[in-house]
Amino acid sequence: MSIDTVADLLLAARGGARVPWRAVAPADPAGAYAVQDAVAARLGPVGGWKVGAANPEAVPNAAPCPAACLRGSGAVLDGPEWRLRGIEAEVGLRLGRDLDGAAPRAELAAAVEAVLPVIEVVETRLDGWGEADPLARLADLQSHGALILGPPSRLDPAALDLRTVAADLSVDGRAVAATRGGNPAEDVWRLLAWLADHAAARGRPLRAGQVVTTGSCTGMLFCAQGTRVAAELAGIGAVAMRF
Repeated sequence: MSIDTVADLLLAARGGARVPWRAVAPADPAGAYAVQDAVAARLGPVGGWKVGAANPEAVPNAAPCPAACLRGSGAVLDGPEWRLRGIEAEVGLRLGRDLDGAAPRAELAAAVEAVLPVIEVVETRLDGWGEADPLARLADLQSHGALILGPPSRLDPAALDLRTVAADLSVDGRAVAATRGGNPAEDVWRLLAWLADHAAARGRPLRAGQVVTTGSCTGMLFCAQGTRVAAELAGIGAVAMRF
């Protein structure tokens, strides 16, 4: 099946019937990223990126986030496309300058205009998402649904250390997660350096104004329709949304 055909299936599944994951599973990461590019090209400008890694040594993975999927705190997500409703509290980095490739840590930190609290909404276009091959999820923009952006913090980006970030997540006022150093990647600057090279190699270099979200600090939880979600990252700020 061609890249464009797979992209067509994934795009049709947004708000429509989900596509069986085996029908869109690529053979390798390069194929998954090619599908991402084809999907993203039809969803409009890129407003940011998601990047993460399973542990400090693992090769990260990434996906572009369409600008239309970035919302401000207080956003209400309503409609047939919100079926999985996964939520994760994350640290976001808003870029103040372009990054055309990896750079030393000090240069990366200087390129970050602001650190902000983020809720990533995890969504899927895949039927059988729970048992789907990770490459199928990767092709589906790594299950990206939306980024809910809190206000920029006063934290000096150079002082950010994912190993010490304390994160709290609540649903309808009830605490559902509380972690400290819960992001498994640990090193935010390794993630950003890798992403800068990765995005440039795909012909989509990181640009000023984009928001990079750096992986879950709380793990993923799931919400019912009609619920209010709030996240607070100590020293960074708070963000909320509703389904």
